[in-house]
Amino acid sequence: MAGRYAPSPSGDLHFGNLRTALLAWLYARHDGKRFLMRVEDIDEQRSSMESAQRQLEDLAMLGVDWDGDILYQSTRYEAYRAALGQLDTYECYCSRRDIQEASRAPHATSGMYPGTCRSLSDSERSTRRAELAAQNRHPAIRLRAEVDGFTFNDRLRGTVIGDVDDFILLRGGQEPGWAYNLAVVVDDAFQSIDQVVRGDDLLDSAARQAYLFQLLDAPVPEYIHVPLVLNTRGQRLAKRDGAVTLRDMLIDAPLPTVVSALASSLGYTDISTPGELLEVFDPTALTMEPFVFTDLTSDH
Repeated sequence: MAGRYAPSPSGDLHFGNLRTALLAWLYARHDGKRFLMRVEDIDEQRSSMESAQRQLEDLAMLGVDWDGDILYQSTRYEAYRAALGQLDTYECYCSRRDIQEASRAPHATSGMYPGTCRSLSDSERSTRRAELAAQNRHPAIRLRAEVDGFTFNDRLRGTVIGDVDDFILLRGGQEPGWAYNLAVVVDDAFQSIDQVVRGDDLLDSAARQAYLFQLLDAPVPEYIHVPLVLNTRGQRLAKRDGAVTLRDMLIDAPLPTVVSALASSLGYTDISTPGELLEVFDPTALTMEPFVFTDLTSDH
């Protein structure tokens, strides 16, 4: 059994990313689990091998180590295709505008796919498919869900009941691509991941993924959705907020100062290495409040 960290290689990791990676490592090591690294590079337009290498170098520099080989999602397409073949699915011809307009209809649930293409007749599907083909576009593939909600366990939040809809498994458009919800579940099952630590901005997608684990006859992992790091405007921290990547921070501060700031954001003082932090880490003491990042000198 193992925990993992799975960054998307679309740029350097910032303080919030590093904090989540450190927490994932701390939980896994504290619980005596293996800790694995996975590069989620299925978004070919945004991902790059250069970015992936820089992220891995930064994590290693920080002191976050991992076990075994790194798994790259771009090598896993056949596994996703095999999983797709095990599921009850249907083609979806809706554009984003179609879905947005449908979500504004009376009795529609915000953020949930209304099932527009679920019960189309064969002739309707043939017509819609031809319309897309004329535009050099492909339909998306959606799961035909049998539930509208699913219950899973989160260590910080207890029992959570989340919404489930007919979510996308294979994106459509001019260049079809594997959807995150399918890829992450297939890879977590493949790697025997039983502990998923990630930002709580992903909490809303957890029920869909937990349901998909069940459909694929794989154990549902324990989820730990940790609070995000925010900027001083109360927004999720991003690279545009200034010198928040590890490499930028290291221009003005030594590595122990960065580690100390990360530890301070978790409520620990006088820490300069991840090893020291692991010795005192208490999983039950993590605050549920987001952490506001200002600068290194004021965060520790």
